[in-house]
Amino acid sequence: MNATSRSLGLVAHVLILLLLFAGSIELAMAQETKSALPANATANIHSSGWRCNRGYRKEDGACAAVTLPENAYLTDSWSGPGWKCQYGFKRYNDVCKRVVLPDNAYLSAATGDRWMCSRGYRQVDLACVAIDVPENGYLTANSSGTGWACDRTYRPASGACVAIALPANASLAFTSSGSGWECDRGYRETDGACEAIVVPEHAYLSQRSYGGGWECHRGYRKGRSGCAVVELPENAHLNFAGNDWDCNKPYRKLKEACESGD
Repeated sequence: MNATSRSLGLVAHVLILLLLFAGSIELAMAQETKSALPANATANIHSSGWRCNRGYRKEDGACAAVTLPENAYLTDSWSGPGWKCQYGFKRYNDVCKRVVLPDNAYLSAATGDRWMCSRGYRQVDLACVAIDVPENGYLTANSSGTGWACDRTYRPASGACVAIALPANASLAFTSSGSGWECDRGYRETDGACEAIVVPEHAYLSQRSYGGGWECHRGYRKGRSGCAVVELPENAHLNFAGNDWDCNKPYRKLKEACESGD
């Protein structure tokens, strides 16, 4: 046998010893992990440590059996008591008490541990009280507040639905709050009536509900009684809004003129 063969044999022998040693360590660790597991526990697959089996929870390094109260069921959650109350029951401390339904109520479908009032009723303290819908009103899907709204052409006032009195040149508003009406385009509210907006020369009706109700055309600025033309000095142009001027570059504004920056 030459030197090369002897060297290869020695390397193979060392590799075999290393594999045997690694296997023995892995076996020892597995046995140690298994022996370290408390009763009713399972080792974590993707991390170190362990977790208690369903129906048990950690207490002082061990897995203690969950005490399941009446009308409850076990959960897989590691946190909390390890149980939840059945549908129709609510947890109070360590017991599950049946949810007491008042008249005209039903259990919440989402949780089953609380109740809601049926349509036509609203919650007042621990009862469902009938909603008193006034004449010319109707029930709403929102049980909070009054639980009702007025028909079109009526508005709420002191628990009733009163007819909306439309002044001339007005239309019903989309909201039932306030007066219930708004002035038509070209008019604005003044002392409960709709007064025609006087549009000055070089102006147009505005969509805004405030102010004079009109705006000046581009190139004019609003004054007290009308629209005055914007006087452009030399080397200037109208600004973005169109109601004033800015200097052309490289000129800069100096009082009422555009002066060179040199």
